[in-house]
Amino acid sequence: MKTRIALALALATASGVAFAQASSPTRAEVKAETKAAQKAGQLTPAGAGTPTKGNPTTASDKTREQRKAETMEARKKGELARAGDTGPTEGTPSKASSKTKQQRKAETQEARKKGQLTPAGEGSPKP
Repeated sequence: MKTRIALALALATASGVAFAQASSPTRAEVKAETKAAQKAGQLTPAGAGTPTKGNPTTASDKTREQRKAETMEARKKGELARAGDTGPTEGTPSKASSKTKQQRKAETQEARKKGQLTPAGEGSPKP
């Protein structure tokens, strides 16, 4: 009885191994497929989440001077996003302040005395 069970297990294991070997490609086949996909431009670039369709075109239809002029125009209008921002802004804030450093410092000290300052990390995000 034990011999029959052992024989049945051995046959099942051998057939499973044979099936797995027959269904999986060899290392050489995988390397050849990868090389062909690389030549065809079908591989996903490192770090990219979605595959690309062929090689992207890097040629621009505008000259460097045209791109620089457009960027400068957008900069003057305040349409450029700040470095690190993920989306467009409604315009960059003015860099010039109407108050002096001493005035801002005095206002902050006054607000601190009255307990009107929000502790660090407890403020609500801007809408």
